[in-house]
Amino acid sequence: MQRDKKRSKAESKANAKRIKRLAKEQAKQQPRFTKEKFSRFMLGSKDHQGFLKPFCIYALLICIGFVYLNPILQMLSKSFMTLDDLLDSSVNWLPSSVTIQNYKTAAASMNFWPSLGMSIIIAGVPTICNLISCSIVGYGLARFEFPGQKVILGLIVFTFILPSQATMIATYSLYSSIGILGTLWAFVVPAILAQGLNAPIFILIFWQFFRQVPKVLIEAAQIDGAGYFKSFFRISLPSAAPAFITVGLFSFVWYWNESYLTQMYVQGKGTNSKWSTLVIQLIKFSTSINDLNDTAGAQKVDAGVAVNMSATLLGIFPLMLMYFILQRYFVESIDRTGITGE
Repeated sequence: MQRDKKRSKAESKANAKRIKRLAKEQAKQQPRFTKEKFSRFMLGSKDHQGFLKPFCIYALLICIGFVYLNPILQMLSKSFMTLDDLLDSSVNWLPSSVTIQNYKTAAASMNFWPSLGMSIIIAGVPTICNLISCSIVGYGLARFEFPGQKVILGLIVFTFILPSQATMIATYSLYSSIGILGTLWAFVVPAILAQGLNAPIFILIFWQFFRQVPKVLIEAAQIDGAGYFKSFFRISLPSAAPAFITVGLFSFVWYWNESYLTQMYVQGKGTNSKWSTLVIQLIKFSTSINDLNDTAGAQKVDAGVAVNMSATLLGIFPLMLMYFILQRYFVESIDRTGITGE
């Protein structure tokens, strides 16, 4: 019995060694990296994602991020530099000594705090009017069927495509005749009538969103005795928060960045209007810096460039802060309203 056990153990050890030797020989015979393995590694399979797709996505995002972030980082770096760092060619990104004097000079030149308050009013009040009027128009086009509905939608799209420069002279003459030129009403009145800055795209956003609200809810509310206005305020509006966030952000940013129409209508060239914005103050400051290039020395020009960088960052800082705070809500709203790009 002991001999049989010893013989079986020896045979099992010999079989194990033979299997290992055969496995090594097969591994040597087969290539380690075949074409199929390479294709599976690059393109992936049903079970796992390949290397090529994530690599292309991240490379594209890095390139796009660099294009957008590089100018901002350059401005941020230059704005904290002293005159000695600006004249020193060896200083590129990190200043040898940090200074905030450029921001103080820019804020004083732009009359920052009063201009910031007027910018918020000029961008915020028409935005609120746009939200109210465009939501009502979009709801009416989405919920009611009437003759000429498609024609009206076509006209709304056409007014969005039509550049504002084509109607600028007629609009200026109209505002001057009714006495709202050089006042905030030049932006508020069109927004109340759903004809504010880029209002057609806002109407289309609300129209698209209200079409997605189930009609069963509106019909159930009407059966319970709710009228058109009550069903609008109680059923449709509470579910339209994503559309309101999207339209509000777009409208505020477009009014904030608009300089030419603000100078023409709200400031009113030739009027004694007190209205101004940070963007307009930045344009005036940049113009003065360009005039300085022809009259001043190189050192003053370099110092003016640093102050100009600081003024630009002060002009865009409120929008960056707003996007930073509302980024999550903005992305969710874009996803729910179905906007693919703007």
